Amino acid sequence: METLKEKTAKGLLWGGLNSGIQQIIGLAFGIVLGRLLVPADYGMMAMISIFSLVATALQDSGFRTALTNLKDPKAEDYNSVFWFNIIMASSLYAILFFAAPLIGDYYHTPKVVPLCRYAFLSIVIASFGTAQSAYLFKNLKAKQQAEAGGIAVIVSSTVGVVMAFCGAAYWSLATQGLVYVGINTFFQWYFSPWRPTVHGITFAPVRRMFRFSCKILATTIMTCVNNNVLNILLGHYFSPRDTGNYNQAYQWNTKCYSLVQSMVAQVAQPVLVSLNGEQGRQMDVFRKMMRFTSFITFPLMFGFGLVAKEFIVIAIGEKWLASAELIQILCVSGATMPLATLFSNMIISKGRSGTFFWCTFSLGLVQIVTMLLIWQWGIRSMVIAYMLINTSWLMVWLFFVRRLTGYGYWRFFCDVMPFALAAAGVMAVSYMATLSISNLWALLLSRFAIAALLYYIVMKVARVKILKECERFLFRRKR
Repeated sequence: METLKEKTAKGLLWGGLNSGIQQIIGLAFGIVLGRLLVPADYGMMAMISIFSLVATALQDSGFRTALTNLKDPKAEDYNSVFWFNIIMASSLYAILFFAAPLIGDYYHTPKVVPLCRYAFLSIVIASFGTAQSAYLFKNLKAKQQAEAGGIAVIVSSTVGVVMAFCGAAYWSLATQGLVYVGINTFFQWYFSPWRPTVHGITFAPVRRMFRFSCKILATTIMTCVNNNVLNILLGHYFSPRDTGNYNQAYQWNTKCYSLVQSMVAQVAQPVLVSLNGEQGRQMDVFRKMMRFTSFITFPLMFGFGLVAKEFIVIAIGEKWLASAELIQILCVSGATMPLATLFSNMIISKGRSGTFFWCTFSLGLVQIVTMLLIWQWGIRSMVIAYMLINTSWLMVWLFFVRRLTGYGYWRFFCDVMPFALAAAGVMAVSYMATLSISNLWALLLSRFAIAALLYYIVMKVARVKILKECERFLFRRKR
């Protein structure tokens, strides 16, 4: 029987493979779509994404997390959540279908109306997979989730590219999203042994979990707003083209930090929940996750910022050059996103969904007020403010984690800052060493190679434990 350490390592491995494969595939197809489509096409989808995300959160209602937090969820718990999700999703789609003209009026874009009614079908489709997804997540079935996500990305991206090539414009992006949700839901059913029943349906488990899940729901909605606050406001105050340029930068930034964030999120909550009552052991595991995340996320995000301009021009063309500078700004806050995810998982594992909500709600409130005050100064100023707020908010998350666990500021800086400073120093040296190179391909490749080699040397010379453990685990898996 596997130990918790082995399950965690396998979860991180498969979570990393899942995220890595999806992001590599997304990278390839994103390049093709970026060349076939124009900024306004991405802007159309960016403007309506918040409504889909909030509706999906309402459909889920936090029950996936609530099921995971139960020590031993029963079949009736899953069944109750399954039927509740379907009823909720159908009701929400009906509301959004009739509200589509109002969304079109807000963005001053009538073409948004039919797009909303088509794209929002994903809400209903996703509702059929929430309980199955919760089962796989609760039981650390990271490999199965990786396979489901990988297949869904390949098929949906292929469909999107074919439609874009045929001139379907933003409809290709909407269809890509629908196909992804449909295939991912199908394979969640395939891999999950649990099946719903129509006999003896009761919503009593849903009512029992709601006190916890409602706070997760409210937090998820606020997280969606926080992540998309600029899409919401740019679509109203600026053109679809401007919104599309920002959204392209936001998507590439998200793809990059999601490599780490998804890996950690795959295992953090189930593992931390299982260690409740073992304070010392839980703290050791949490600190190791914190160091592992920092070890990867800082060189990854700072490195992407280093080569952002060359990457954008080579990959999707000069028409997207306005996105490159925004990527460089977003990469700073992107480096802290996986760390914030770890903090929030620790808070949730302690059953403090209320703390999780108020921390996220306050972040959203600060962001919205700030953006409304400074939008006249332009998109660049809004993006810089967004980056500064999200980066500094890490200290707010740390404040609450410290109160719950005793994980203080000194421990945090010891676990995180060496990797952040090493990555920043390596990128500065790599930038200076390549200033004389003018060819874009040569500049991109040389900066990548120099930065990767220097970072590895620094970690090796410093005898960083997390590097040794990663090497040991990978070589053992290879043998």
